[in-house]
Amino acid sequence: MSDLQIHFINTKKTVTCAYGTKAATLLEHLNIPAEELAAIKVNNEIRPLGTSLLMNASVEPVLVDSHEGAMIYRRTLSFVLSIAAQSIFPQDGVYVGQSLGNSYYYTLSSGDKPKDGDVEKLSQEMNKIVKENLLITFKYLAYEEAVQLFKDYKQKDTALLLEQKSSPRIKVNECKGFMDIYIQPLLFRTGQLSVFELMPYHDGFLLRYPGVGKGMKLEPFVDEPVFFNVYNDYKNWGKIIGVRVVGELNARITNRTFLEFIRIAEAHQARNMADIANQIHERRKDIKMVLIAGPSSSGKTTSAKRLEIELMVSGLKPIAISLDDYYRGTAETPKDEKGEPDYECLEALDVPYLNKQLQALFRGEEISLPVYDFKTGTRKETGGRKIKLEKNNILIVEGIHGLNDALTHSIDRKLKFKVYISALTQLNLDDHNRIPTSDNRLLRRMVRDSQFRGMSAAGTIKMWPKVQAGERKHIFPFQGSSDTAFNSALDYELSVLKYYADPLLRAVKPSNVEYAEAVRLLSFLENFMPIPPQYVPGTSILREFIGDSEFKY
Repeated sequence: MSDLQIHFINTKKTVTCAYGTKAATLLEHLNIPAEELAAIKVNNEIRPLGTSLLMNASVEPVLVDSHEGAMIYRRTLSFVLSIAAQSIFPQDGVYVGQSLGNSYYYTLSSGDKPKDGDVEKLSQEMNKIVKENLLITFKYLAYEEAVQLFKDYKQKDTALLLEQKSSPRIKVNECKGFMDIYIQPLLFRTGQLSVFELMPYHDGFLLRYPGVGKGMKLEPFVDEPVFFNVYNDYKNWGKIIGVRVVGELNARITNRTFLEFIRIAEAHQARNMADIANQIHERRKDIKMVLIAGPSSSGKTTSAKRLEIELMVSGLKPIAISLDDYYRGTAETPKDEKGEPDYECLEALDVPYLNKQLQALFRGEEISLPVYDFKTGTRKETGGRKIKLEKNNILIVEGIHGLNDALTHSIDRKLKFKVYISALTQLNLDDHNRIPTSDNRLLRRMVRDSQFRGMSAAGTIKMWPKVQAGERKHIFPFQGSSDTAFNSALDYELSVLKYYADPLLRAVKPSNVEYAEAVRLLSFLENFMPIPPQYVPGTSILREFIGDSEFKY
């Protein structure tokens, strides 16, 4: 084979090396300490440091403290925890659940609560593996060998996932004789896992890790009981229904029982919304307004409309107002650090005017709602609907700042009921490979952007980090103040979203910076069998993103 030309983008060096050279042997050309490297991008594709270079390539570093690096760090922590759990829970095994702040919630696969001292023993075993600074490698196994391996390892969820694949070879990660299916790259050595903590929590324990952009340190743990309870109930429901992992969902698609599951999932979600409406109805003498907020693509708009219907069923008469109509206007909108209008900050809204109108409503006066013209970037304070709060009326306000009391600072907290909406996916790929909630929302956003805004997958991926930054600043800090939470995730939806997202992601080319994320999402979606969209009910939250909803937006 002829030699390769490898160009290091950050140092602007180009070196010649032999075909098949391990990337790890060339890291000195990146001029970055090895402990700060999570992986590398080879022609815009994220690869582990142990990868072999097989073509001319541009290479750049993926830092541990970057968003991509942080995800690699967390996946590697989970991998090492699974290795350690073999020694501490040899007859049991562990099951990864939801994220809670900067941590993952784990339980024993049996459902039993860990015995006193077990979590500390697991932590000690993990620290031992970290101190040994073991190499984490990857390799390919023949299909039959991989399926049998995971059956022998008692990883039945992983074996089930593979049984529904048809690839002749299966990629796996390996360390200390332990193998796990390759989902995404892991760190090169266990010694890089310098910061983590295990702590008992409810019937399991938390694996705590550094936050994105926070450096190698753990922030104080902040409990979120409302979200934990909502997710835990959902997870228990998944166990009862028999769809906890992707392999079980795929089995329903294969044996043609998925339509029944769609109906069950939609009915379960409808019941949860009805429960929220009942909470509001029970406090109807005090509550004057319902504030709904959640991160991007959590299904806030459809959730608000469905809540309106449930409230009407209970005898209340909801009146919805849009925070979009309270934008100050392009000329008065604050600028972000790049000098561009920041429409997501609270100051972009005319908060004093909103509060003036709310106070008038609660005094029994009639008001005329403003109308914001997005084409001209201006607001008209007349011309909108005229509304007045009569008996049994209740305001519904949906927007990203809904949970922030600064938005409605003049209104007594006792008059407000706050609902947090999020897509808390309870499905796992298998027992210790979870599905990030943000991936679910990103795919929703990507499909909606394509369907209704003519945006490419690359365009959505490009803007997603800014969207997430806005969520961390304007939404997540206030989620703990909510009165209740609604889970908008549907366990079958990723199989439907695959129908739309797969061709969109394949249109992203290697020359695009967004290619690395497109490849990651395509690899993730390969685990799902598709469900045709015609089986999605017209009132489903999923219709907000794929189209043909019975609701008008």
